[in-house]
Formats: sequence, structure tokens, C-alpha cells
Amino acid sequence: MTLAGTDDPVRAAVPPPLGELVATFARIGVLSFGGAAGQIAMMHRVVVEEKRWLDEQRYLHALNYCMLLPGPEAQQLATYIGWITHGVRGGLVAGVLFVVPGAVLMLGLSFLYVLGRGMSVVDGVFFGIKAAVLAIVVQALIRIARRGLTTPAMRVVAVLAFALILVLDVPFPVIVLGAGVVGALIVAPAAAAPSVPTIPGRTGGALRAAGWSLAAWWLPIGLVALALGPGHVIVSIGLFFSQLAVVSFGGAYAVLAYLSQAGVEMGWVSAREMIDGLGLAETTPGPTILVNQFVAFLGAMRAPGDLSPLVAATLGALMATWATFAPSFLWIFAGAPFVDDLRRNARLAGALTGITAAVVGVIAYVTLWFGLNVLFAELGETRVGPLHLPWVRIDSLIPAAAVLSGIAFGVIFGLGWGVMRAVGALAVLGILSQFV
Repeated sequence: MTLAGTDDPVRAAVPPPLGELVATFARIGVLSFGGAAGQIAMMHRVVVEEKRWLDEQRYLHALNYCMLLPGPEAQQLATYIGWITHGVRGGLVAGVLFVVPGAVLMLGLSFLYVLGRGMSVVDGVFFGIKAAVLAIVVQALIRIARRGLTTPAMRVVAVLAFALILVLDVPFPVIVLGAGVVGALIVAPAAAAPSVPTIPGRTGGALRAAGWSLAAWWLPIGLVALALGPGHVIVSIGLFFSQLAVVSFGGAYAVLAYLSQAGVEMGWVSAREMIDGLGLAETTPGPTILVNQFVAFLGAMRAPGDLSPLVAATLGALMATWATFAPSFLWIFAGAPFVDDLRRNARLAGALTGITAAVVGVIAYVTLWFGLNVLFAELGETRVGPLHLPWVRIDSLIPAAAVLSGIAFGVIFGLGWGVMRAVGALAVLGILSQFV
């Protein structure tokens, strides 16, 4: 099934056989460690340099579009590459294979986390991973800020976003929408881009694909609501992560601000469990946003209803994974035929510029939140009217956490170690710290 005929100007010049597409993305799905940046670089090497399915310009065109969308941009890029080569069928193959290996491994690690807590080795692994995650998040903040804060106006938006979420506890979706409105209003209309050929029958094909994608997205949530009742935690997980998928601009680190707020408030996870979950997600192939699955696993386990806790946890993890990634297929299949039209819209470009700046501020908040929870045993907040001010007890500093965090910063920033190498080394040091 494709969205257009063979004269489609955005299709790959020499589409690979479907079997080769399957084999290629199965390999990418298993080996795609290193977060979005590493995954995007790996796909570039395979698709552009080795396979030559796309040229450099076409690949960057696809990447730029995916960066504009909410949700996991690397998985959306994989879906878009599949769509370019084999239409909707190819998009489904590439997008699913990119996610499944990491999702399966994350589910297994969630079981290990729950069943192995209290064991010195397991606790040590997570203690060390937390230190590595802190350095990884700081590194991500610096990279995103360099790329995203290119003007004084964008830096002001980033500072305002940081202050709003830190001091006023403004929800992440409100900050994103507000930044989009500000960006759309202050941008000056640009000159129209040159016209490009349109895809024959693109509207009908996009509507059909979008309709099927939308139905598939909501079908599991509806079935669970009928089977277990609309108030069951698994239905709540489906609704929450569906909402999150619509506003999750800026990748996993930006989403963590909203997820940590809501997850802790709903009693699904604690602040420190959120950090553990991100550490697990960093050790798996596939998108870092698989931390959603970990949060849902713990949340469903703690409110299983009539189900056994581990059955509920498994179903909750599967529901979160579905609600996180299913919307990406909708965005790609509905929007890909119209990418050139969207890129010529100056107001949309301005809105996305504003959102990018706000995301930097939100990630700065996540970095501060992570640092405080990793390094200090006692922290809280003081509320004064609408303001809430975080505080820590300085004498509650955890010496081992400070030492391991210092080592993590040294190997990542000083020695240039990659994510997997750093996480593995800190996990070993974390185990050793339990016996010192």
C-alpha cells in the first residue's frame, strides 16, 4: 500500500525490496543505542551512506519534518524512511521494528527492578546508573541549548519557561502551547518558498491512512475500558500517555518534566524511581522515551484492581508503549505528503522556534530536579501563595553519589565516553560502593 503512484517526487529513487527494508530496520532496532542523536546518526550511515536509498538532501528533509513533530523523533524518522520507500506498509515495518527490541528489553528490566530491589548488586547498579544519568542529562542540555538558543529572544523564552515550571509549577503542555503562540506572533512572515510538485491523490491517501492510524491508536484503550471499566488504571495510563504524545515536543528529556510532575502526583512513581527509569531507558536500544513504559509498569502494579500486580504491570507497560508510539504513525502518514507546504508556512516555523526555546528551559528544570534528587537525601518545597520554592538540606548530601557523579562528568565530558560505556562503568562502581 502506498499513498501515491510511482511518479511520487518524494519516494526514494531506487526503493529497496520490502524484505531488505525489514532486515535493515530489524538490525537498526537491535543496535540503536545512544539516544536520539546516536540513532539518527546510525540511520544516516545505513540509509544514506551504505544503502543509498536516500540522498543527503532527502534525508535531512525527512529529519527536519520529524523534528517539528511531538513524540520520539528518531522513531518517526524511521517511519518516514519506511514511508518514503514503501508507503504506509514500509512505514509500519520500519517504525515497529525500531521500537520493539528496546520495548521488550525495557519490560524485562522493569521486572528485574521490581523483583531485585533489596539485593545489594541490583541496588548498586541503579545507584551508579543515577550518577551517569545526571551527567548524560547535563550533556543533552548543553547540546540542545547550543542548537536551539540562537537569538536573544529565544534565550528569554527559555529562561521564562524555566522560571514558570520551577517557581509557578505551570504544566508542561501550557508552557509548550504558550511558547508556540509567542513564536507565531513575533516571527515576521517570510517570503514564499518555491513551489514543488504535489503528490497525486495525496489528500485521499493521507486521510485514509490517518483514519486507520487514529482508529488503531484508540482501539486498545476502548477495549480495555469495556473489559475492566473506564476507571481502571490501565485505561488511565492509555489516556495519560496519549495526551503526553500530543504535547511531547523536544524529545524524552523535555517530556520528563511533565511526566515527573504527573507521575509523582498520581502516585505511580517516586522522584528517585523516575531517575532509575531514565537510567534503564538509556541502557536499551530504541528511543529514550521508553521510560514511559517503566512509569506505567510501576503505576499499574501499585493499583492493579482485580488483576494480579505483575499482570497489571505488564498490561500497563504495553498500554503505555502503544499510546506513546502509535500517534507517531498518525503524524507521519497524515503529514508526510504535505511536508513542503508546512515548511513554507512562516507562522508555523515561528511557533516551532518558540517551542524549541521553551523546551530548553524545561530541560534545564529537569536537569536541576535530577541533580537535587541524585545528590541529596532530603529535599522539598515551600509554598508561598502561587509560588513554590524548592529547597535541600545541605548536610543531607550523599557522599557516594557526589563522588560517582563527579566520575560520570569526568568520563563523559573529559574523556568523551559514550552513553553505554559510561553507564556500564558507573553501574560497576555503584555495585562496588555497596560493599565499601
